[in-house]
Amino acid sequence: MSTSLPFLFELGVEEIPHWMIEPALADLDRLFQQFLSQHSFPSSAVRYDGTPRRLVLRTELPERQEDRAEVVMGPPKSAGPGAAQGFAKRNNVAVDALAVETTPKGEYFALHRTVIGRDTRELLAEALPAIIAKLPWPKAMYWTGKGQVTFIRPIRWIVALLGNQVVEFGIADVKSGALSRGHRRLGSDGIAFDHATYEERLEKNGVILSKDKRRKRIQDGIKKLLKGTGLTLVADDALLTDLVYLTEFPTPILGEFRKQFLELPSEVLSTVMRHHQRYFTLNDAQGNMAPRFIAVMNMKADGKGFVKKGNERVLEARFNDARFFWEQDRQKTLEDRVPDLASVTFQAKLGSYLAKTTRVEKRACEIGTVLGIDAAFAVRAARLAKTDLTTEMVKELTELQGVMGGLYARKQGEPVEVWEAIYEQYQPVSMEAPIPASKSGQILSLADKLDTLESCFSIGMTPTGSKDPFALRRAAQGVVKILVEGRLRFALKDLSPDLHEFLLDRARYYLKDIRGFAYDEVSAVLAAQSSDLVDVEARLIALKQVRQTENFEALAASFKRIRNILKQAGEYRDSVEESLLEDGPERDLHNAMSGVLARVAGFLKSDDYIQALTVISTLRPAVDAFFDRVLVNAQDPAVRANRLALLGRLNAQVSSIAELSEIVTSSTSE
Repeated sequence: MSTSLPFLFELGVEEIPHWMIEPALADLDRLFQQFLSQHSFPSSAVRYDGTPRRLVLRTELPERQEDRAEVVMGPPKSAGPGAAQGFAKRNNVAVDALAVETTPKGEYFALHRTVIGRDTRELLAEALPAIIAKLPWPKAMYWTGKGQVTFIRPIRWIVALLGNQVVEFGIADVKSGALSRGHRRLGSDGIAFDHATYEERLEKNGVILSKDKRRKRIQDGIKKLLKGTGLTLVADDALLTDLVYLTEFPTPILGEFRKQFLELPSEVLSTVMRHHQRYFTLNDAQGNMAPRFIAVMNMKADGKGFVKKGNERVLEARFNDARFFWEQDRQKTLEDRVPDLASVTFQAKLGSYLAKTTRVEKRACEIGTVLGIDAAFAVRAARLAKTDLTTEMVKELTELQGVMGGLYARKQGEPVEVWEAIYEQYQPVSMEAPIPASKSGQILSLADKLDTLESCFSIGMTPTGSKDPFALRRAAQGVVKILVEGRLRFALKDLSPDLHEFLLDRARYYLKDIRGFAYDEVSAVLAAQSSDLVDVEARLIALKQVRQTENFEALAASFKRIRNILKQAGEYRDSVEESLLEDGPERDLHNAMSGVLARVAGFLKSDDYIQALTVISTLRPAVDAFFDRVLVNAQDPAVRANRLALLGRLNAQVSSIAELSEIVTSSTSE
């Protein structure tokens, strides 16, 4: 076995967008693992790091491939000596070197040979240019001329070292070497290092390579800045991750703004600071927004405060703009803005937001009728919901659509039920986020999302693969979450078949991955054809609980057997003729079923699925005895048909709650 050597690959580029770095490292891992597998290298730990200016891979690799035995199959022996000679000639060996291998298809000529392993450095030199070129990016650019290699940003340097030797290759006029580069302002452009000192040398040149160290530096710096101030940080993990990948040497600084700006809605101030300037917001001791902020600069220190003052000036200008928009927008009521929606396009084939508003109003009214809820507030909210798209504030701060509509509606005296519904209309923003708190907000959000889904499905705009330009999957997930968590009894089967199935697919994801129900439990309940997701949840809770009881697993296995018998039989009648029942286990099962199913029917009237399934599980002894001592496929056609009817009746009643044959048991999972 050859000696293992450290391998370091660093791809140096212009600044990569922060949100692309982690996916790029995942793709680099995927492509490099393919290289290792292709060349039969042993698997070893691979470390990946990324900053705005570099993607880094480090691992241990053998100095050369191991030699390996290989068998090359040739023509069948029955093809004769001529075929054997031709095969030997193509492989540059004498006919005497060939062997005969016996296979299921007969005897074949074969060549046993040893393939000499190649130097790892040669293999890397061949593979790395292709790996770089194959890295997928949401957008890529040419920087050396049309038709050349594309990449997210221009490649400026490449480090590729196996042991102490450079892996020599080039891509787009950039040659690999042994020198790295430091921070754009804090480091030098020619950093020599060895494998043991690589991270240390980078850090001395202003680059903290580890994302975890950069994250800790930001967190520790913030704690130090806030110590003794009475201020608390408003946590934002997403912003923290962004800043980790926006910097190579992050340093937090504490800034401030004029207290007068606190007269603006906190949502506006927070959006400007967090989403546009990437500042952390702070609260005072009373839990109110403080006129201070935390910025993170890509420098070691701000000794003279120039960076702090620069950030404060930029924030002052943005807040002044926001204050102007806040005052100007309120000079026109939301009601007066409704006609303006005619000039705002929802989708080219689906018309304007005014047309969508009309549809959503109607849908909100229909949902209220179905749910037995007075939807007057939701309908009013639907009329005003999209009008903030015409405001200057939302044109500038698009993240605030809906939120600004709610704030403007409150200022203009709309009822609390109306402005809250407008404010909440885009909730939930994810499967982990909360649904609208108010019933009017739930109805409005549901109506809006269903309209988007129905409209897009009507013109064939359904998600395909990773493409989902109108975020229909997110809208469908929102519909599912609102229905279940809002306890809204709404039948999905009343929608178009395609949309019904699309929503059920999202429901499967929600119930399994978010709520934690077992996949076979979800399959069993959805197979019962219930499209009321509140009802589906109740059945799942019952099934999960009753599944733990003594008789359940064996009974589920029996129902799988029943389903298979009925499937093989094809057609069978509905009614059971008691005169054809044989005394013993067959009649005992019929009698037990009659009593149990009568009790189950009573429990189902009150949706008490736990009691219904508990009672059903008591049938296990009778079912077991039936299958042990009764031949379903009796010679007498009348008896056979009657026994199928007996099993069919049992299956129909139980599968109306959940298809127990879908449950995976120890006997069905082997």
